[in-house]
Amino acid sequence: MTTPLFSRTFSVRRYAPDQGVWGRLTARDSVVRRLDWILLLSCLVLSLMGAILVFSATRNRTELNRGDEYFFFVHHLLNTSIGIALAAATIWLGHRTLRGAVPVLFGFSVVLAVLVLTPLGATINGSRSWLAIPGGFSLQPAEFTKITITLGMAMILAARVDAGDRPHPDHRTVVQAMGLAAVPVGVILLMPDLGSVMVLGAIILGVLLASGCSNRWILGLLGTGVVGCVAIWQLGLLDAYQIARFAAFANPSLDPAGVGYNTNQARIAIGGGGLTGSGLFHGSQTTGQFVPEQQTDFIFTVAGEELGFLGAGLIIFLLGVVLWRACRIARETGELYGTIVAAGIIAWFAFQAFENIGMTLGIMPVTGLPLPFVSYGGTSMFAVWIAIGLLQSIRVQRPVSASR
Repeated sequence: MTTPLFSRTFSVRRYAPDQGVWGRLTARDSVVRRLDWILLLSCLVLSLMGAILVFSATRNRTELNRGDEYFFFVHHLLNTSIGIALAAATIWLGHRTLRGAVPVLFGFSVVLAVLVLTPLGATINGSRSWLAIPGGFSLQPAEFTKITITLGMAMILAARVDAGDRPHPDHRTVVQAMGLAAVPVGVILLMPDLGSVMVLGAIILGVLLASGCSNRWILGLLGTGVVGCVAIWQLGLLDAYQIARFAAFANPSLDPAGVGYNTNQARIAIGGGGLTGSGLFHGSQTTGQFVPEQQTDFIFTVAGEELGFLGAGLIIFLLGVVLWRACRIARETGELYGTIVAAGIIAWFAFQAFENIGMTLGIMPVTGLPLPFVSYGGTSMFAVWIAIGLLQSIRVQRPVSASR
């Protein structure tokens, strides 16, 4: 029997009338007790640190903050609050219930991505990956495809395994999953949003690794990725600014006042922070507005300059905690579907964090990817918190006897 879309899929214990609200919340099998609070608090601290760093980066930028130094700070907190609410709604619905709605969610995310290619699409920072919506707001559909491609591939790959028909996905099943993934990847590549395509590639790889499919598919995916990159370069599918970014990555001394400016200034900011930093709101690079897009793509430079190695290291440590708890959730769930979803989220967070921090240090090319939970941005914040809701749902619905 299929599960209704808006039904609660976790078990609810019947409590004695005299147990009280506190007793219900703290019972061993209550949802509150079964949440991963280490994961939740780590994400919350990252978001709050992000709000402070965003405030430091934007308080003096009147051309951005519309004359209100708290504009980005307040909006970052608002985005975080909405993200937490979306995570709570995801937990309430449950990842198993959402499994039945995957075709609708996947189709909706692809339609939004296609709309970017129409006159409704907006170009921001050289990338036509945004969708203009009424009220002066914008939406980045690629962020939601990271969620739906994870859920969609997990649904296909785990269907026959969780039903007990097969021990692992067969070749036909993998072909179906790859065909589904090719749709949003192709649409986003047409924008072109190379950074999001790279993240989707990491998600696909993580999903396939967790599914237990043949290693030939993993090697084939890696080989296809290499061939695809060469083909994209040779066919001239990249925009001029994207080619310039890769050229600057390969040769940091190339055009230091032009295409290499962002990376050079980011290195100066981080290098000037030392061990403990120059102090919050006292960074010369940040206060002097030398690093462009410092509230979004280059938010890590604020931490490196003003909080130093210790503050920047704390961000990396907390991101590591998030990945560690996500790995525990993936290992402890009793179903392949939950394992694959968790693995896709792990691959997403790990690659995106590495790419964002790496580009500020000059060890990765500049791609315009935000730092999860820390960078300013509504769509990206909503997406990562929905992902946390999925992880928490997988943990909540795991067998009670599973280790903690």
